[in-house]
Amino acid sequence: MIEFLERKAAPDLAYIKYEGKAELPTVMFLGGFASDMMGTKASFLEEQCKARGQSYIRFDYSGHGQSKGQLEEGCVSHWTQDATHILDECTHGPVILIGSSMGGWISLLLARSRAERVGALVGIAAAPDFTTWIEKDMNDEQRIDLEQDGFFKLPSDYDAPYIITKKLINDGRHNFLLNDPIKLDLPIRLLQGKKDKDVPWKTAELMKDKITGSDVEIFYREDGTHSLSSSDDLTLLDDVLKKLSGL
Repeated sequence: MIEFLERKAAPDLAYIKYEGKAELPTVMFLGGFASDMMGTKASFLEEQCKARGQSYIRFDYSGHGQSKGQLEEGCVSHWTQDATHILDECTHGPVILIGSSMGGWISLLLARSRAERVGALVGIAAAPDFTTWIEKDMNDEQRIDLEQDGFFKLPSDYDAPYIITKKLINDGRHNFLLNDPIKLDLPIRLLQGKKDKDVPWKTAELMKDKITGSDVEIFYREDGTHSLSSSDDLTLLDDVLKKLSGL
């Protein structure tokens, strides 16, 4: 059942929560840019967590899915605040963050600000600093649109073109992680496809090099694409999660 976290100064957030055994850490799924909580990985994880009685929560960032707000008005800082509110107000005890694509970026930011709550982190094709890739690859027409209109349309293989705003690009610069050491103290597992067209597979290695104080392990999928949603991908994801949960 979809519930809503009501907020006075920000859009209401849609979420789905399952309450399981108190002795197991809660699993929190963070989706990607322009994605929602009804995707394959988010739904699969809920089924697996329910089967073993493990608390689980998935949600939509503001402007995404069934949450309130407009996607074009958001940015990484806003969506990190959304994730923080969900963690603080809708969960209790230790939490394992599972961040897909942009959710991997937000998971790292969240783990850094809520170190006392986050017990482990799994990145699925994690894309920290992805706005710098967009900025670097813009063509002249897109740069003109961004300057004149405040946004440009970026073609997507998944659905309608992404709307990339100046706000998103500028805010991204304030949240970059890979230019400096990332100080964290928790187990981190990175799942990365070698055939990912959206996130260069060496990003996982760069993340491992930048993260200090943590046990970081990379799991490469030789035929894996950005979605990492095949049955084998999902089995690997659940196996990694169970080990981090002490199961």
